[in-house]
Amino acid sequence: MAADPAGQLAQAIDVTGQLVAAVRDGQWADPTPCPDWNVCDLVSHIVTGNRMFASILRGDPPGAPGGSLAAEPGQPGENLLGAYRDAAAGLLAAFGQPGVLERAFTVPFGTVPGIVALHLRITELLVHGWDLARATGQPASFPDSLAEQELAFSRSKLAGIPTGRRPFGPPQPVASGAPAIDRLAACLGRTVATNGGQGGGS
Repeated sequence: MAADPAGQLAQAIDVTGQLVAAVRDGQWADPTPCPDWNVCDLVSHIVTGNRMFASILRGDPPGAPGGSLAAEPGQPGENLLGAYRDAAAGLLAAFGQPGVLERAFTVPFGTVPGIVALHLRITELLVHGWDLARATGQPASFPDSLAEQELAFSRSKLAGIPTGRRPFGPPQPVASGAPAIDRLAACLGRTVATNGGQGGGS
């Protein structure tokens, strides 16, 4: 696993991006483990989240083009894959700014150092990548060490999330010997089962 934070983010982006690229034409309207979202909605949400964080890190004013108030793309196929790639590149560039990991930023989770914001994005990419793999029946190779790291991060932060602002569902039971990505998904509200059962929130 890449040891530097930017490398870890790039790794999470790449794993989930491979899943986005492999979505078949007939799968965009299929349900996902996020009860209110189909596959298209889920990928659009990831794109919007990446755009929003990049905008915040750059200090863009609200509503700026491609910024935090940009509409979710909501278009399946190549357009949405292109949007994912563009938003991911913008996010990596934003996190690559000098001193960004030490500065404080206000994100939906709260006001946090840049390094915490980076962990939030990695976690979101991994868990929503898990959602996408389950929804589309794809195998996925989520790096165990990265998933273990974000599981420890998530457990350390869950108690501090303000009421009503929890971005995922409450933790669900999971076997202690389950893969790290499954334990991370369960920690954030997913029902982990061999049939890809649904659970959790956005």
